[in-house]
Amino acid sequence: MMMSILLLLSVVLLPITGLAEPVLDSSALKAQSARTAPLTISEVLARIELTHPLLQAVGAERMKARAKILKALGAWEPQFKINTQAQRYETWNLTTARTPSLGLSPCAVGDPRPCDGIQPQVLTGGYNDSRLEVGHPWGFRVEAGLRSGFGDRGNNQGIAMPVDLLGFYSHQQFIVGGSFQLLRGLMINEEYATYQQAELAGPQAEIKVAQKRQDLYLAGAVQYWDWQVAVRQAEMVNRILTVAEERLVQVEGLAKGGKVSPLDVVEANQEVQKRRAAVIAAQRKVEYEQYKLSLFLWENNEPVTPRQEWAPEFQGETPLPTEEEIAAYKAEAKETRPEVRDLYLEAKLNNIDLKLAKNKLLPSLKLEGGPTPGVTDWVIGIGYRTGLHFEMPLFQREARGKVMAAEVAQQQLALKQQYTEQQVSFDVDNWLSAQVRARDRVVAATEALRLAKTLEEGERTRFNMGMTTVLFVNLRERNVVDSAYKLYRAQADYAVARGGMLYARGVLSKPWPTESLAKYGNPLTAAGAYGSQQPGRD
Repeated sequence: MMMSILLLLSVVLLPITGLAEPVLDSSALKAQSARTAPLTISEVLARIELTHPLLQAVGAERMKARAKILKALGAWEPQFKINTQAQRYETWNLTTARTPSLGLSPCAVGDPRPCDGIQPQVLTGGYNDSRLEVGHPWGFRVEAGLRSGFGDRGNNQGIAMPVDLLGFYSHQQFIVGGSFQLLRGLMINEEYATYQQAELAGPQAEIKVAQKRQDLYLAGAVQYWDWQVAVRQAEMVNRILTVAEERLVQVEGLAKGGKVSPLDVVEANQEVQKRRAAVIAAQRKVEYEQYKLSLFLWENNEPVTPRQEWAPEFQGETPLPTEEEIAAYKAEAKETRPEVRDLYLEAKLNNIDLKLAKNKLLPSLKLEGGPTPGVTDWVIGIGYRTGLHFEMPLFQREARGKVMAAEVAQQQLALKQQYTEQQVSFDVDNWLSAQVRARDRVVAATEALRLAKTLEEGERTRFNMGMTTVLFVNLRERNVVDSAYKLYRAQADYAVARGGMLYARGVLSKPWPTESLAKYGNPLTAAGAYGSQQPGRD
């Protein structure tokens, strides 16, 4: 009976024990479960470039840019048109007509013969046009094709027929036509402006990719160093917990021999419990930071949670840039930072709007010509028509308003550009300051940790000699932990400052080196890869 109860309790409590353990393994992580190599910052940035979903989402802007190009090109899409028209008409007052039933000759003007036999006729005529129409961005359209006539004209040879550009038989002719914008709309018009702006959608998409890339790179680097600080802090509190547990055993032995007070045992035990709580909190911090870091590490469409043993050691100090290099960094930032490049493109877009608005100040003068659309006109010989259309608003309010709006937008962009260039220049100075101060903190924190460890060792020696209490030893050890954390934090801030300088220069907006990407995936299919199909015609 007792064995059955124990077995039942073990079955009930087993799942609870399993849930208490941190769940870290996903399928992607299991594939790397045998990994022993440390996780480097280069790998983090390479995986962001290769597989990050947000970078993939922004990369889709390239296809949107291509769609805009294709949509704009539709304004001049070659179109094949077929048009069939038919009309019934009377020959009344058409002096070239005759009455077939009376057999009279045609009455001509001034002919002395009587024309009493002329009677109106009701006839049917029409044509079928098959033509190709093509437009051009400069504001003109041309068309050409073939017109084939049909109807009652075959039995009525007196009806006038067009004789220009005859086709393959008497009722067929070749047709040409077109329209030309001579003032307003020449070289610049609504459709051409839309196309020019659509051409800039490709560079705009690349700028969006660059902006998202540099933001993800910097965020991933900051999270990487935060994770490393948490791991190092957890290792430190685990070590001092082990020391406190060993001291508790030591103090309990001394208390049994009457060499120390029983209160020292309580003091040592209390310190052990405090440090156990600190270990639990540090482990929670590690798990929190590694989960956040996993959002920058993707494999097989799922995040990879890094293990604690993958954390490398902090890197050493690097030389600070010289004044000449800082000046070069500022010039580089004004050329390569996506924020500045985006304003340049906005200025180009606004210039197109300004040119279009100024073009609208011109009067409209349109020259057009082509085959006559009316069946009756064509039947009696009016084959082509030409026209010149002039139109101009008296006060030009719309055009002047558009010019004014474009000029104001131009002034606003100039001020934004001035501010943004100063902002990126400030970023270089700011991250240089952060790098210098973090380096100084590393130096001071290293010395503080060395002195704290010296005091800890001295206090521990005094305790072993019976010259001090457990309380002071604990205080010395806590001071070592605090000094170590400050050193780790300073080292992480120094690494972040170095990455921030790359961000300020605009280096992080460029793809990670191909040789690094090739270690973790295919560079050609990277989320933010260049070399995609260029916008334009198919």
